[in-house]
Amino acid sequence: MKNMNKYENCLLCPRKCGINRSTGQTGVCGVSSEIKVARAALHYWEEPCISGKRGSGAVFFSGCSLHCVFCQNREISDGKAGKVISKERLSDIFMELADKGANNINLVTPGQYIPDIVWAVNDAKSRGMKLPIIYNTSGYENVTELKLLEGIVDVYLPDFKYMDSTLSARYSRAKDYPSVAKQALSEMVRQQPDVVIDDATGLIQKGVIVRQLLLPGHVNDAKAVLKYLYDTYHDHVYISMMSQFTPIALKDYPEINRTVTRREYERLVDYALEIGITNAFIQEGDVAKDSFIPAFDCEGV
Repeated sequence: MKNMNKYENCLLCPRKCGINRSTGQTGVCGVSSEIKVARAALHYWEEPCISGKRGSGAVFFSGCSLHCVFCQNREISDGKAGKVISKERLSDIFMELADKGANNINLVTPGQYIPDIVWAVNDAKSRGMKLPIIYNTSGYENVTELKLLEGIVDVYLPDFKYMDSTLSARYSRAKDYPSVAKQALSEMVRQQPDVVIDDATGLIQKGVIVRQLLLPGHVNDAKAVLKYLYDTYHDHVYISMMSQFTPIALKDYPEINRTVTRREYERLVDYALEIGITNAFIQEGDVAKDSFIPAFDCEGV
């Protein structure tokens, strides 16, 4: 039976709206208690140890508690796009992605549906699904809810967007983002303290990979994020340094209404090497393209 208590007075995310999503009300995340998915398909644009050759089984959930002004997935983050499904159908989707050869099940922006995701994963596993479960998140998560995922999630894939609360307030309307992200990451690492890569396939089985998206003009803040990650976790987490910032509808934010320059990104990579980071992914070439944004056309849903 669905755990309605989590939806009736919803405190699943750090916004703590407290609204009754089970009656159709929506808070910051933009969705009710009904599961809404915009795409479920093989995805090839993640880190190599996630996508591999066969692709990651990415399930893109509608809604988001953060709403960054530069969001590439804004088509679904407001909760309007996507198809309503049952938790039973979600379990079937996991099975279908496994049948298609997916390396893993990649839950993209899933925090607003944690109770039903736990049920669906357990159901799929009871039917023989053995793929690693990846929790792909903005990093803006409640520790209390993350604890519900212990034994469910094998790989955490959080963003760590900002160290400066002034930036997080301006671009994500979340002044508390840095402190929340630190606490959330600590819980993720507690659950998955070391990265485990399968030697035969090169695919990740367990662990934490932290993504840092470099914002135009904010190399120093990105450096501060890297320093915190390495000083705190050393080689226990992998770091993914991303340069793919794509300016979309940012006329009200002229200071970031451009792509990241090659020099800005090189400065960040050089700094990572300087402080001793070795377990890291970097992006090469021109990745700031709309073509890297998938079609949210309900494929596989």
